[in-house]
Order: sequence, then structure tokens, then C-alpha cells
Amino acid sequence: MAGDRSRPYDDLTPDTVLDALQSAGLRGDGRLLALNSYENRVYQVSLEDDSQVVAKFYRPSRWSDRQILEEHAFAAELEGREIPVVAPRVLGGRTLHEFRRHRFAVYPRRGGRSPELEDEKVLEWIGRFLGRIHAVGAAAPFQQRPALDLDTFGTEPRDWLLAHALIPDDLRDAWASVSAQALCGVQQALERAGRIRSIRLHGDCHAGNILWTGDGPHFVDLDDARMGPAVQDLWMLLPGEGAQAATNLRALVAGYEQFFDFERRELLLIEALRTLRLLHYSAWIARRWNDPAFPAAFPWFGTQRYWQDRILELREQVAAMQEPPLAC
Repeated sequence: MAGDRSRPYDDLTPDTVLDALQSAGLRGDGRLLALNSYENRVYQVSLEDDSQVVAKFYRPSRWSDRQILEEHAFAAELEGREIPVVAPRVLGGRTLHEFRRHRFAVYPRRGGRSPELEDEKVLEWIGRFLGRIHAVGAAAPFQQRPALDLDTFGTEPRDWLLAHALIPDDLRDAWASVSAQALCGVQQALERAGRIRSIRLHGDCHAGNILWTGDGPHFVDLDDARMGPAVQDLWMLLPGEGAQAATNLRALVAGYEQFFDFERRELLLIEALRTLRLLHYSAWIARRWNDPAFPAAFPWFGTQRYWQDRILELREQVAAMQEPPLAC
């Protein structure tokens, strides 16, 4: 992979981006706009024919070529069913390209604004497309991509954080204890829910990855696509708690079930999945800390206050996992 793996984008200069695109048959006119992305590097590029594309340069070592191509194939499968997912362009017979050991893909530019998640009609519309995505996702499993489960999003990141001595000494025991309680709560939630179908998911379906136009929503960034329970693609579109969360859920499910059955037992997993995401998130930032983009974006990470807040957050999650689930 390119250069120092802890600083993988040091040599990804504007000239390198343009040369990479030219190697795939696209000639940029010199105008680049860096888009908001930490895991990868993503640029909006203006071409000489006055069109625009989005170029995504993948973080080395995160996904194998086969895993990336499996994501691309899933996006193309969804697009082929006329589901509004932005899939990579095929250039020279390929969707995954390499230039100076930087792997990249090129996407059509699709504009839009954040969806208004307070509007029940908007939520129902989003739900209809999520139901269609999951109907396709349930038709066959991923063969290369991992699953979202207790080990990959909970036990492994917790163990990694403890092994790398990142938590202040005076807070380490408290965090270790509450994170162990949290994982126990996740396990109990999984047992209460029983056997849950695992399907191909978007994986990171929050409002920032849904763009809204007059024609409705379209979904971007399948970089986190993996196997998991369907509710993973619904819960991040809900406010944290209360009557509004239940109202939003009912609207989403009303649209969703026009195309795919929703198993109500999965509602038992919402707080468990939130807990796993919180544990995974801390480890994700820590593992990327040598990338200069991360200290700039998360200057509070690793401070005494940061870990105090995480301990409180996990305590709240331990309690939340004991509460009755949302109903719809």
C-alpha cells in the first residue's frame, strides 16, 4: 500500500488524484473539492467536458480487493433494480482501479440535501426504499464481507483499547468494568431476540448518507456494507428516545413493510446495536490517530473528559438495554 500505512494519504496530492483519474480514462480540468470523509479520501472532480465525478480513494488495509468489489457488486445489483443507490462507474471494464498503489473508484456526482426526518412522509418514503434494499440484500449473503456482531463491533474493539493503554490509569478500571457490563447487556439482548435473520445491509444508514431531492431519497456510501440484522439500517434514523422515536419508527416501518417484512423481535436489538457502535467508534478513532485528519477532527479524543463521558454513556446504555423496546 502507499507509503506509511499510518499516514496513507501523505502522497495523495491534487496532481496524484488527477493523474489517477486520467489513468482510468477521465481528464480533470484541475478543479478539486475535498469532501467530508475520514475513513477514505473523497474528492469532487470537475472534468474537461464540464461534468463532475466523485473519486473515492480507499484506506489501505481496511478492505481487501474482493471485499471492495463485493460492495460494488451489491451497489450495482441495487441500481439494476432501480433502487436509488449511487454505484461506482465502470471504466475500462472495471469499477476498482489502482494508481501508484492507491486503490480508487469513481462515482457519478449526485447532489441533494439532508432528509427532514421530522416529516413522517419523508420517513415512510425512506422506509420504502430500505425495504427494497433489504429485499435484495436478503436474496443472497456476502461471501467476503464480515458481519456486524458482538465480537467484531464489541469484544474485539474493547480488547484492543485495553491492550493499547489508551485509557487514563485512574479511569481504566471503571471503563473496563462498565464496558464488560455493556457487552453482557448486548449478549442478553441477543438472547432475548432469539434467532435473527442476517442480511446484506447498507451498514451505516444515517441521515448523512441519504441525500434528498425533489425525486425523493438516494443512498450513498456503501463502504460499511456488511451482514447483519435489518434493524441496523433503521435505528440510526430515529431520535434517541421517547414518543418521537416511536413515531418515526412507525413511519419507517409503514413504508418498509410495503416491500419487505420487518421482524418485530429486532426492536430488542436497537439499544444493543447503539452500544456496539459506541464501543467500535472509540476504537476506530484510536486506530486512525496517526492519520493527521483525525487529531484535527477529534481534538478532544483521549482526554480525561472524553473517557469520563464514555463511562457515563455506557452506564446509560446498560440501563437502556434493560428498558422495554420501542413499539410500532
